[in-house]
Amino acid sequence: MIRWWGVTDRKRTPIAESDVRVGGGFRVQFWTPNGEHQSVSGIYRQVVPAERLVFSWAWQTTPERQSQVTVDLKPDAGGTLLTLTHEQFFNEKARDDHRGGWTTALDNLELVFA
Repeated sequence: MIRWWGVTDRKRTPIAESDVRVGGGFRVQFWTPNGEHQSVSGIYRQVVPAERLVFSWAWQTTPERQSQVTVDLKPDAGGTLLTLTHEQFFNEKARDDHRGGWTTALDNLELVFA
C-alpha cells in the first residue's frame, strides 16, 4: 500500500498497517503535497482471498462519517479486473473527493504492476 497510496508529499513516507482478516483492521497515514496529515482506518468485514475485500472506511478527522469499500478481483485475459465500489458517503462532496483519490491511487497501483 505504501508504494501506490494516493497523492503524497514525496519527502515523507506513508505509513500503512493491515490485518487482513474478518474483524481485522487497517490504518493508512500520509501527507498531502501541502504538508497536511491524513489518516484513514477501517475494519475488514469480508475477506475472500484473491476475490473480494469489503471494509469500512473512516477518516480520523470525521470518524462518524463511516463508509464502505468493496474490492472485487476477477481473472481477465491474462490479467486481473479490479472493480472498486465505495458507497454510503456522508454527502455528494465526500463522494466526489473520494472518486479523485481512488482514481489517483488506482493509477499508481497500475504503475506498480506495469
